Amino acid sequence: MSKILLRSAVVAAFVGVGSAAIAADVSGAGATFPYPIYAKWADSYKKETGFGLNYQSIGSGGGIKQIKANTVTFGATDAPLKADELEKAGLVQWPQVMGGIVPVVNLDGVSAGDIVIDGPTFAKIFLGEIKVWNDPAIAKLNPAVKLPETAILVVHRSDGSGTTFNFTDYLSKVSADWKSKVGSATAVEWPTGLAAKGNEGVANTVANTKGSIGYVEYAYAKQNKMTYAKLVNHDGKTVAPTMESFQAAAANADWANSPGYYQILTNEPGADSWPITAATFILVQKQPVDAVATGEALKFFAWAFANGAKEAEALDYIPMPDNVIGLIKKTWAADIKTADGKSLFVGN
Repeated sequence: MSKILLRSAVVAAFVGVGSAAIAADVSGAGATFPYPIYAKWADSYKKETGFGLNYQSIGSGGGIKQIKANTVTFGATDAPLKADELEKAGLVQWPQVMGGIVPVVNLDGVSAGDIVIDGPTFAKIFLGEIKVWNDPAIAKLNPAVKLPETAILVVHRSDGSGTTFNFTDYLSKVSADWKSKVGSATAVEWPTGLAAKGNEGVANTVANTKGSIGYVEYAYAKQNKMTYAKLVNHDGKTVAPTMESFQAAAANADWANSPGYYQILTNEPGADSWPITAATFILVQKQPVDAVATGEALKFFAWAFANGAKEAEALDYIPMPDNVIGLIKKTWAADIKTADGKSLFVGN
């Protein structure tokens, strides 16, 4: 399996080249969901400019805590903060890229896309109510698949996770039982299953455990050649996780009228929409303690917007639309400032 995808690690050490060396250390921490693309962007950015960034994929909950505590230049989260929380913490938030969360399974004789799961059945599996793979509810959805009488082992996140936030938000929308018994949050009281840290931890555990099912960002499933399941979406259509189905769901997002860019993209309508689509967000201080480091971070994210779309698409992430990037840059210019009121974003 790819070392990039299965380790929670530093993307790249921040370095300077010759007289252009920068004293500030650009550091970030948070969501594991975007780690594969942030790692790719960081590598390309370092090759092009000589500079990189230090990013620890520790989970969205950790990223939020660290940016609030001013111990990193930026935080990363798949669970966006609402406008009042952003204001209270003195933070600016924006979406950097979008992607899909997919169910992954380890079942003998089953290949990627062979199995279909609908929302209510998915919820019952994670509630511990459906315990074996040949349960009638799963068999009804998969009449052409020979399902084994194998016990189902649920694998979920152990850490505070934006991937979990979006996954449990989806389950809450498709199952009244899930909503009332468990609910949606970055960390929940799981009714059953085995815990693993990060998207990489869930991917690794499922890959090595027969009869298991978990949920991961699609890049982890694709890069590690994992067996994913198709889902029945809001409109009752069976869909596979693809760039097109992620884009179909993301097309409904109204970023311009969303304070703090707060958007949840689960269970969106549309015949082609993937039901567990999500954006991943960056958080920085409005008036950062280290203005130089934050300015350098903004240069990196602006570079990623301008140059990183093809790399994002290669990993099946969805780049932000140009009109949304324009809105984000206006937010940077207006809201992220030095102590004496000067904007830290001077690009275009």
